[in-house]
Amino acid sequence: MAGFLGRKTAAIISTIILGTSIIFSGCGQQEQAEQKNTPVKAMKVIQQDTPVAYAYPGHLLGKEEVRVHARVSGSILEKYFDGGDYVYAGQPLYKLDSRQYETAIISAQAELSKAESNLRNAQEELGRYETLWKDRAVSEQTLTNKRADVEGYMATVAAERAAVRKAQENLDDTIVYAPMSGRVSVDDVAVGTYATAGSTNLVTIGTMDPINIQFSVSETEYLNLLAEAMETGADIDRDNTPLPKVKITLSNGREYPFEGTIIAADRALSTNTGSLTIEATIANPQGILLPGMFVQVHMVGVKTDNAILVPQRAVQQLLDEAFVLVVGENGKSISKNVKVGEKVGSYYIIEKGLSPTDVVIVEGLTTLRAGQDIDVTMVTPEEMGFSTTESTEITDKS
Repeated sequence: MAGFLGRKTAAIISTIILGTSIIFSGCGQQEQAEQKNTPVKAMKVIQQDTPVAYAYPGHLLGKEEVRVHARVSGSILEKYFDGGDYVYAGQPLYKLDSRQYETAIISAQAELSKAESNLRNAQEELGRYETLWKDRAVSEQTLTNKRADVEGYMATVAAERAAVRKAQENLDDTIVYAPMSGRVSVDDVAVGTYATAGSTNLVTIGTMDPINIQFSVSETEYLNLLAEAMETGADIDRDNTPLPKVKITLSNGREYPFEGTIIAADRALSTNTGSLTIEATIANPQGILLPGMFVQVHMVGVKTDNAILVPQRAVQQLLDEAFVLVVGENGKSISKNVKVGEKVGSYYIIEKGLSPTDVVIVEGLTTLRAGQDIDVTMVTPEEMGFSTTESTEITDKS
């Protein structure tokens, strides 16, 4: 009896162990099956000519700015404008104390009158001596001396007339006029200030429409902008090579409605930053833009030929490297390192690492690793909501 029970117990234990083994074996096979069939969505990379918007930090400058100085020294008695006003060329701005200049012109006129009187007397005397010379009543040397006296008095009269003109100019310069039309700064000097000729900055005037934009581009971007000219052999100085237009985004995030035009570039790259300073001009008919404002400058009309595009969500970053997972020929995921370029709508331009035939995985990347078996569902950009339309999310090249 005891032997029978022992054999029965052993059989039951063997059955339990066998069943457990089958269960765990089934779970392992199921887990392996799931690992071999990770569901993902994928799409073929896009290759096409693609417009690119580069962006750079910039600031606004008055196209023309003039610091107004007095031509004569004196205390300011009157001011004919308020800070921030728009003034016109020739409009009076300041009146300086003119008393010393009024006195100077009276003195200069008196000296001129005296010189003119001396000249008349000398000319009359010369006339008498010339008559006497005809009768040989005076020597030739005496006549020569009288003629020299007249010439001397004539020179004195000319000098005194110049002194009167200078005194009159100084008097006129006690009124300071606007040298150009524009908006005046608010740091103008107050009434009562003593202005020193040529050194005291009374006020600054700047034009408002158009207004200039100054920004810097990298050496690579400069070469990219002129790539077409290099390919065609055009002379950018003589052939009026068309340059891209610019648009600006203001500090409140709103895009300014007018386009600007590049008007100048520095003659050399900065030795410190390796960048090139560029100036553009843009219309400002409403006077909204002010010198000193900081803006984001966007180059428009630039394109990359045959660019390879992949959705931004397909690109993964690890430290300083970027990579994408693509569908391999064996049905497994493959990792490829890539060099990422500009953002274009929902996409990145891939400068290196992918071919036009690659199929990139765009969904199911959370737990996916290279070398896993995948169950691929092909999708289109439209189904995923991807677009190449330029958005406000633009690469900052600063």
